[in-house]
Amino acid sequence: MASQVATPTSLQTTATSSSTSLSSPGLSPSSPALLSPDDVELLAKLEEQNRLLETDSKSLRSMNGSRRNSGSSLVSSSSASSNLSHLEEDSWILWGRIVNEWEEVRKKKEKQLKDLVRKGIPHHFRAIVWQLLCNAQNMPIKDQYSELLKMTSPCEKLIRRDIARTYPEHEFFKEKDSLGQEVLFNVMKAYSLVDREVGYCQGSAFIVGLLLMQMPEEEAFCVFVKLMQDYRLRELFKPSMAELGLCMYQFEYMIQEQLPELHIHFQAQSFHTSMYASSWFLTIFLTSFPLPVATRIFDIFMCEGLEIVFRVGLAILQMNQAELIQLDMEGMLQHFQKVIPHQLDSGPDKVIQAAYQVKYNAKKMKKLEKEYTTIKTKEMEEQVEIKRLRTENRLLKQRIDTLEKKGPPRFSEESVLQLERELVQARLKEAESQCALKEMQDKILDMEKRNTSLPDDTNVARLQEELIGVKLREAEALTGLKELRQQVRDLEDHWQRHLARTASRWKDSSKKNTMSELQDELMSVRLREAEAQAELREMRQRMLELETQNQIHNNQLRRAEQESRSLQERVQKLTTQNKDLNMQLQEIKRRQAEIECKSKEEVMAVRLREADNIAAMAELQQQISELEIQKEEGKVQGQLNHTDSSQYIRDLKDQIAELQHEIRCLKGQRGRLANQPTFDGIHIVNHYRAADESYQSSDDDGVKVSPLQVPQQRSRIKLHPKLEDTDSDEEEEDGEALRISVPQSSSHKTTSV
Repeated sequence: MASQVATPTSLQTTATSSSTSLSSPGLSPSSPALLSPDDVELLAKLEEQNRLLETDSKSLRSMNGSRRNSGSSLVSSSSASSNLSHLEEDSWILWGRIVNEWEEVRKKKEKQLKDLVRKGIPHHFRAIVWQLLCNAQNMPIKDQYSELLKMTSPCEKLIRRDIARTYPEHEFFKEKDSLGQEVLFNVMKAYSLVDREVGYCQGSAFIVGLLLMQMPEEEAFCVFVKLMQDYRLRELFKPSMAELGLCMYQFEYMIQEQLPELHIHFQAQSFHTSMYASSWFLTIFLTSFPLPVATRIFDIFMCEGLEIVFRVGLAILQMNQAELIQLDMEGMLQHFQKVIPHQLDSGPDKVIQAAYQVKYNAKKMKKLEKEYTTIKTKEMEEQVEIKRLRTENRLLKQRIDTLEKKGPPRFSEESVLQLERELVQARLKEAESQCALKEMQDKILDMEKRNTSLPDDTNVARLQEELIGVKLREAEALTGLKELRQQVRDLEDHWQRHLARTASRWKDSSKKNTMSELQDELMSVRLREAEAQAELREMRQRMLELETQNQIHNNQLRRAEQESRSLQERVQKLTTQNKDLNMQLQEIKRRQAEIECKSKEEVMAVRLREADNIAAMAELQQQISELEIQKEEGKVQGQLNHTDSSQYIRDLKDQIAELQHEIRCLKGQRGRLANQPTFDGIHIVNHYRAADESYQSSDDDGVKVSPLQVPQQRSRIKLHPKLEDTDSDEEEEDGEALRISVPQSSSHKTTSV
């Protein structure tokens, strides 16, 4: 089972190794120069633990050919102890003390313990240290393991299918139906029965396989249960994988904050975080990195949790940022799958050291967790609402299909009312969904406005130029500082050589002593000169830093002045627009007041003209009444002769013409007035007849005209035929009829002539 990291040894193997090493000549208790009394006591306890393990029935069964441990260790305890170097001996003793005094070390020396775990746990101690780190050494569920193996799990087919894909190149697991595959199946089956909500998830087998490389299956089962419960792995492997989504959200924020250029490139290529980082969190890098590197990271994971996954993941991206920016999506996938694993063949120290240079803020991660929970809660509510609506639609479709199959529908009043209520509820829900959609659209518009308020490309380019200038100055300063340090080192070397040369001349003659003193003074002068140059360089460096800060402040002031200037211009424009609007408003008010005054004056003038017209109309009616009375009186008396009657008729026609002219004038004025009441009138009609009638017959007709005749009815004045013939030419010019309008009155009767 040749593994470069660790062999699947048990606590029994550890104890056996300790007992063997105790019996070896190099580490025997008779060698007090190598072992202290505490070390001897520790080894004695390990030997006692070995005896207890041998008496244990389960461990004895595992030693006598159990499927768990038979052939599981390639390196025997004797060979391991014989090949230990001095460094390994020190590490062995140190970790032995830690295991022996675990509770005290865990409480009082937690920081030192973390530092030791980061440097790596010796593979002989991994089994017991991992159990101690996760508190899995005395779990009650361990006694249920054998009973769980006798039960049947619904996930057995899935587990069997994926076992061949777990560590396919590892000696312990690559053969079909081998010991490794069998114990891996047992642990995964037992956990699927313990936690039926999670059951089995692809990827968890790699973690169980790593545990089985270090310890027996029962201990591996207990450790795996602890990892699932206390290390967030259970939430990662749930069917919803909500915890994995949270990890992706947090990791993407860290990339955006610490590697903004790479984040922009990922977004431009639609290269989502889950495409390369999901396996990192699900398998703790076991499927992505070489096994020795992944095991060292797993040591830290057992001590510190998922924080190491965030740190290592970001460190890998920092180390490969320049290459990834040059690649497209397929190229980046190939780089993650093939190039990055080979970069870590030299060992995990480099990437672990880089990982602890990454900024990790636990408070910020908690805040991101709350934000993600809020977002997911809203999404879940929307999904639940959508599912409910789809269910209702499906039920309605089924009802419609059922009703269509039954034939013409026969709805009762209750069913109609129920349908109406359902329709109202559906419309209300539709309105609510429309409101929610509108809110989302408003949010999108708000986000677009915020995007428009971001700095434009010119400001970004200017800031990039400033950053490049600052970096160039910093590089120049660092170069100068390195040169100064090199000069100081050269002078120190020269001084040491000089001291070495002059050390043997202290007992020489006075002249030689004088020369040496002069040389010493010369060297001290050179040293002071070098120190002065170093101070000068430091002052120049400070000057450069001050100039850089001054330039940055000047740029900030310039940008602030530009912004304030633009704001002032905008304020001036708005002030000018406000003044213009106020002037327009005052002008509109003034015009409105003038129009109101004019309209009032016109209304008064119209009312005055209306009163004048009414008075004139009354006078005309009075004159007409008087003329009709005079005409009636003249005809009754019979005093009209032919000549007098002709003259009288001419005078009457002249008066009628004048009255007609006045009436036309009044009608023209009335047409210009609005809402003028209409009048019926007295219609004076001149009838021209061709037949000759005698004067007597015309007199026999009689004239009946009331002196107070009301012009509601139409009166006709019939003239004598001879009089009509006399003035026929004038009457043809005047027209066939003449109509005079006067106000109506229903209280008078009509008389005819």
